[in-house]
Amino acid sequence: MHTISPLPEYLVSRYRDWKDDIFPEKQAKHARLASEGQSPKVMVISCCDSRVHVTSIFGVETGEFFIHRNVANLVPPFIEDDAHHGTSAAIEFAVTALKIEHLVVLGHSQCGGVKHCHDICHGDIQVTKKGFVDRWMDILRPGYERVKHIDQDEARVTALEHTGVVIAMENLLGFPFVRAAVDSGQLSLHGLWHSIGDGVLMQYNGKAQRFEPVG
Repeated sequence: MHTISPLPEYLVSRYRDWKDDIFPEKQAKHARLASEGQSPKVMVISCCDSRVHVTSIFGVETGEFFIHRNVANLVPPFIEDDAHHGTSAAIEFAVTALKIEHLVVLGHSQCGGVKHCHDICHGDIQVTKKGFVDRWMDILRPGYERVKHIDQDEARVTALEHTGVVIAMENLLGFPFVRAAVDSGQLSLHGLWHSIGDGVLMQYNGKAQRFEPVG
């Protein structure tokens, strides 16, 4: 395919720096991961947003986390059909093949996908023809009903970000293999929300039904 371009030089330069300076110190670990395979205990479903740096937040080394990213860290409902389900496939592999012990949904502040969904539901923008993002955000639209009573716009959007994490966990429990793993004690679910500007991490307290600071 003649339309495929080579990497820009700044990425090539960064790769060379990593290969020459960082990789040699961890080569033995990489060799072991290559020969023995991966066995992460944690899966994280996070947003595609470039500001959400999961490995930095938790100080994660190569091979520790199985990470899936999508727009607004959503989980679709469990559906068995002939369509392509990237998020569902990643969850299935993590739970049934890798036997992860913890499944984390990580939301974040200033999420563009959540804001887009909010603005559609709030009537701030009109969509005449749905694109891929619009259809994907349909997963979150029912969550707007839970937050529409909030008067202040910024607080309402933040609440919808929190609600997106909760809906993702609710949908996860609709996957039979996730429900079975949770019921058997193999798997635990965790809902987190990260504030990009100040680094605060909050976790969902299921009993109190609210997000609380971690640590």
